[in-house]
Amino acid sequence: MIRRPASIVVPMMLFAITSAAVVMLVQFAVVFHGPPPGSGPLPIARVADALRAGHAPPGPQGQKISMYLSENDRFGRSEERASPERDRAIAILLPVPADQVRGYYEWPANDPDQDIHGSFTVGRRTEKGWLVASVSRGPALGRWRIAILQWMLLTLIILSLLAWAAARRISRPIRRLAEAATRARLGAPEAIPLDGPREIRELGRAMEAMQARILQQAENRTVMLAAMAHDLGTPLSRLAFWIEQLPDAARERAVADIGEMRAMLSVTLQFTRDIRGHGDMVRLDLGSVIESLADDLSAAGKPVNVEPGPRMVLIGEPQALRRLFGNLVENAIRYGQRAEIRWSVRDGHGEIQIDDEGPGFDPAQTENLFAPFVRGESSRNRATGGTGLGLAIVRSIVELHGGLVTLENRPGGAGGRVLVRLPLAT
Repeated sequence: MIRRPASIVVPMMLFAITSAAVVMLVQFAVVFHGPPPGSGPLPIARVADALRAGHAPPGPQGQKISMYLSENDRFGRSEERASPERDRAIAILLPVPADQVRGYYEWPANDPDQDIHGSFTVGRRTEKGWLVASVSRGPALGRWRIAILQWMLLTLIILSLLAWAAARRISRPIRRLAEAATRARLGAPEAIPLDGPREIRELGRAMEAMQARILQQAENRTVMLAAMAHDLGTPLSRLAFWIEQLPDAARERAVADIGEMRAMLSVTLQFTRDIRGHGDMVRLDLGSVIESLADDLSAAGKPVNVEPGPRMVLIGEPQALRRLFGNLVENAIRYGQRAEIRWSVRDGHGEIQIDDEGPGFDPAQTENLFAPFVRGESSRNRATGGTGLGLAIVRSIVELHGGLVTLENRPGGAGGRVLVRLPLAT
């Protein structure tokens, strides 16, 4: 299974979202390793007051010191370390002997009189045991950090929407260029949109010039092919005059060969007219065209069966469309004994199926069969096949109408199927 390439919108959005996410993660990491707001450093005088009074009301910034009694001096947390200098400073403020104060601090300071940062546990020896004043580290994801994460997530969502809108705005002109290039056909050049950013406009101008060169070269080759096919008719007429003097057996074979050559030239001229597409486009019901064609072929004794479907109104060239389905039906009868036609409407397109009861198509050769002068049957005998231009004409007419034609095998291997998909009029 061939993976469909991702749109340009995807990498642009991923780049924008990844950049924003990296910046936010770096900011959050900085915030995460800092103290939470409202829990600044505590003056050692306030800690001394709490140990002296046995309780401590909340501070002006919501700071709260926990007080409890401990029977021994085994208090303190794993991340806290002893600081005798700071213990002596607190003992002086109480005032008590230095050996009656023992503390553990997350961030011991060089200056013992400095305020206390981070968590700490300080005890004062009393008659009932150790009176401990403690401030613990807040949870890793406290309310303030969760709030920061929520705002970051909201910001990321907003940036993602902006990135999506910007990427769509940039990719839209590229998509229009691709659609215009797909619709360009010989005899029906497509106007290339020249809007969007400067680089896309330059690409559009380059595509416009390239389209003009390609269409001009293709037109020149088509005109040359038509001229050659037309001019060969004169020497064929002279040959037909001279072979009248041949014996009967030789004359019959020569007349048959010249007739075949004239038929090939006629089909070639028809092919050049079809791929140039100079007919008038009108609004028509394609189902009626197919049914009319099938009625004419049935009246001529051809095994054709039509299963009517919904209305298919499109803008098209009636004679070209009739020739398109006439070629497909003739191929189905020639190689598959009979033709079964049905159609449906899906996603604004008419889908027409022409089934036969023949050997089907080789999946490896289906694309080659649309090339001019390529036949599914290897001989050049017109009794068993045509000139090899039938499917080439079919594709040229389908593409002139902005459609698609594919060759496939019917389910179960019961014959071949040609699927024509044409856009309907809105």
